[in-house]
Amino acid sequence: MARKKLTQRQRRRIDARRSQEAAKAVSERELDALEESDQLGPEQTGIVVIRYSNQADVVAADAADDMALHRCHLRSHLDSLVTGDRVVWRKGEPYGLVCSVLPRSNLLERPDNRGHARPVVANIDRVLIVVAAKPEARAGLIDRYLVACEYHGIAAGIVLNKIDLDSEAVDTTLKLVNSYEPLGYPVYAVSAKTGAGIAEFARHLQGQTAVLVGQSGVGKSSLINSICPHAACKTGDLSQAKAKGRHTTTTANLYPLPDGGWIIDSPGIREFGLLHINLEDVAYGFVEFRPFLGQCDFRNCRHIDEPGCTLSLACKRSEISRRRLDSFRQISESLNSQS
Repeated sequence: MARKKLTQRQRRRIDARRSQEAAKAVSERELDALEESDQLGPEQTGIVVIRYSNQADVVAADAADDMALHRCHLRSHLDSLVTGDRVVWRKGEPYGLVCSVLPRSNLLERPDNRGHARPVVANIDRVLIVVAAKPEARAGLIDRYLVACEYHGIAAGIVLNKIDLDSEAVDTTLKLVNSYEPLGYPVYAVSAKTGAGIAEFARHLQGQTAVLVGQSGVGKSSLINSICPHAACKTGDLSQAKAKGRHTTTTANLYPLPDGGWIIDSPGIREFGLLHINLEDVAYGFVEFRPFLGQCDFRNCRHIDEPGCTLSLACKRSEISRRRLDSFRQISESLNSQS
C-alpha cells in the first residue's frame, strides 16, 4: 500500500517539531557542559522568586541581607518548578543553574482549561483571599478558594480591600466576609490607598510565606506595594465597561517582607475550578459541615434533596447557613456537569 503523501502544512509541522527537539537536545548538552565546567559556584539552597519558561529568578535562602536575584537556567526535568519552590542551585555569570527541587511542604494548584491540575505556588503558610466592593465580591468564589485551601492543608484568611470607598457596597461586602470569622477564617479590612489597617495586617504576615489570590482588580498588587514599597508591583484600573479588573500580573511573584517572611502576588483569576477534587473532599472543605458528614441515611448521599440528609437537617436547625449549603450544592452541580 502506497504511503500517504504529506501535505506541505504537515511537513512544516514535522520540521518545526524536529527543530524544537533538536534545540532542546542542544540546550541540554550545553547545560551538561556548563555544569561540568568551572564557571559555576558551589551548590547552595535558594528560593524561586519567579518562574519563566525555561529559566527562573532565584534568591539565596541563607542570605538574609542579600536579596539579589540570580537568573538561572532550568533542566528539562524541572518543568513543574513554581514560585516558592526551594531549590539547590549554583551561581554563575550571566546565568546560574538550578540543579534540583527540594521536597515541598505543600503545593497550591488550579486546573487548566482541560481540567488538569497546574501548579501555581509552593511551600505556602497562608492563602489570603482578597476581595473588594468593586469588582463585586462573589461568595461562591471565596468558597471555592477555601475548599482548595482545606484540600491542600493550607491556612486561609480573607482580606477586604478598598474600605475607603464610601458606599453601601462596602458595608454589604464587610457583612459577607465577617460571616467567615466564626468558621475560623481571620478577616482583615484594609485600604491600600489610604493605608487603613495595613500596619496590623502586615504584622500578621511576619515570618510567614503568604500568597494573595482573588479576582483581577481587587488590589492585590496595590496591597503588596503598601506593605513592601520596594516591590513596585504593576497595578491597573478597573475596566469601566464591566467593572472587572485588567490583568496586571501574569505570573506569580515573590517579594520579601520588611520584617521577615515572603508574600506572593498571583495572577488574578475570575474563576477557580475544582475539577481535581472529588465531591467528598469538597464537602469536607466546608469546615462547618464536618460534624454532620458520614451520618446521612444513605451512604452515597449527595446532600441535595435526599431524605435523611444530615446537612439539610442541620440547615433547618440553623446549625449551618443556607447560603453556604447552597454554595456547596452549586459547586457539586458544576463538578457533575463537567465530569
